[in-house]
Amino acid sequence: MGGTGKLSNVFLRGTNSNHTLVIVDGVELNDPSSPNNAFDFSFLSTYDIDRIEIIRGPQSTLYGSDALAGVISIFTKSGEPKKNHSFQTEGGSNNFFLANLSSSGTIGLMNYFFSLNRSGSDGISASNSKYGNIEKDGFSLNGFTSGIGINLNEFGKVNLSYKLTKAESDLDHSGKFGDDPNYIYKIEEQLFRLGYIKNFFNDTWETKLTASLMRRAGSAIDNYDTSRPMTYSDGYNKASRIKLDWQNNFRFINNNLLTLGIETEQEKANTSYYSQSEWGPYQSIFPESKAVSTGIYIQNQFNIASTLFTSAGLRLENHQKFGNELTYRIAPAYYSDQLNMKLKFTYGTGFKAPSLFNLFDPMWGNPDLKPEKSKGWDLGIEKYFMQNKLTAGVTYFDLRIENMFGFDNNYRTVNIARASTRGVELYFSIKQLNGFSVNTNYTFTETKDLFEGSEDFNKPLLRRPKQSASFNINYDNEKLNMNLGIYYVGEKEDKDFSTFPAERITMNDYYLINIAGSYKILDYLQITARIENLLNKDYEEVLYYGTLGRSYYAGLNLNF
Repeated sequence: MGGTGKLSNVFLRGTNSNHTLVIVDGVELNDPSSPNNAFDFSFLSTYDIDRIEIIRGPQSTLYGSDALAGVISIFTKSGEPKKNHSFQTEGGSNNFFLANLSSSGTIGLMNYFFSLNRSGSDGISASNSKYGNIEKDGFSLNGFTSGIGINLNEFGKVNLSYKLTKAESDLDHSGKFGDDPNYIYKIEEQLFRLGYIKNFFNDTWETKLTASLMRRAGSAIDNYDTSRPMTYSDGYNKASRIKLDWQNNFRFINNNLLTLGIETEQEKANTSYYSQSEWGPYQSIFPESKAVSTGIYIQNQFNIASTLFTSAGLRLENHQKFGNELTYRIAPAYYSDQLNMKLKFTYGTGFKAPSLFNLFDPMWGNPDLKPEKSKGWDLGIEKYFMQNKLTAGVTYFDLRIENMFGFDNNYRTVNIARASTRGVELYFSIKQLNGFSVNTNYTFTETKDLFEGSEDFNKPLLRRPKQSASFNINYDNEKLNMNLGIYYVGEKEDKDFSTFPAERITMNDYYLINIAGSYKILDYLQITARIENLLNKDYEEVLYYGTLGRSYYAGLNLNF
């Protein structure tokens, strides 16, 4: 909301942003100090990312809490057999700058990857400038990523990783006239991970032991100023998550993979908030609280004659507050070699444990809360052409969420709400056909608030477009790479919370065109350029918040 470096969320298949689990190299990123335990993508560094995998539908069987609607799994780069050192720099509109230095390689039995980056911008006004908000809200981001792998031969493999993010962003208040010259948010996040992998009995048994720690500290301070002489606030939050996971993969039978595992985690958080306004002082203290949960899971994957593929799993989770929760998932698929076509189906359940805030906050919390629950299924067909270079597919999905957290008449958190999402996903891709690759998709999503006591009963959920689509074409040869992306977002509804009662607003649809290219001048030197929002479209993703207009960027990549 409000440009780069501001609050960014994902609504997977129309669900709430806190219904998607986000992990980096197996470390969960959802924030234990957040009231809804959601993840904010605004300061996620992309310069060290190797790939991103998105799994849609309830996934709690393997991943536990927060995976009601799906999982976004991010994998950072690792060491390569050949040494590679690179320096990347870019600059552009709104005084944007980027510098990234990385190195990877192998030394004896050890491989390594290191990345150091810094980026920032003067930004735009977080509150949309078309309403008279003129003060720019910039950001700065510093990051460090390291990964070391040690091959101990017959004694297994050890992996260690560490990721540090330090960022600062200027903010505005919500509403049409939210300009504020000295509202600043700071965050520091650290991720530690230690993993060990060992194979036994000619690779028929693989065991994985993982220990991870996530630590996060943030603060948001708004001092008095001439534009808001009566407004002051000071808030901070601290959170940590320690997790231990032991997973075992067995391949005792051909075409069969049996997975057994146990994991336990402890979440801890505390927050403090104080404000002063024309309405008087306000203070909210959430003392340090923690919760422990332990899950046991089993999953079996097998295929028959490379035609029928099935995955089925079960998980039992024990939480120190709400007790036990059982989830399951089954995912059969049938592949016809004659038709070169796949028919796939999944059905599963998921859960989301109450956040520490929901459970323990002195004013709003409720220690008797039960987890939110989801049930969902999808059915899809994929067809392959031209020796699998061309793929076309369609998937229908249906997801129901119950026991959702809401508030009673005393604003105490209770399990009261329900919602549903359903829709159709169409996709088409071409892989490397005469240098060209094409990806296009279209999604129709229908969401509905099913809580009869809500003023929004039977209405669509906020900020979810019914229609969205994208078209991306890329051309690549040895020296030249060119890319064109077209993105469409249909109409959606938001609320103007500055009115009472809050008024529903229908936001206009919009489309964006982005172009990018690179050219390799020398084997070790590449120039890059891109234009975002080529047609300078005026649009809003969230009511009253600004978005970037036409923006230009150029850079250099040096590899040696």
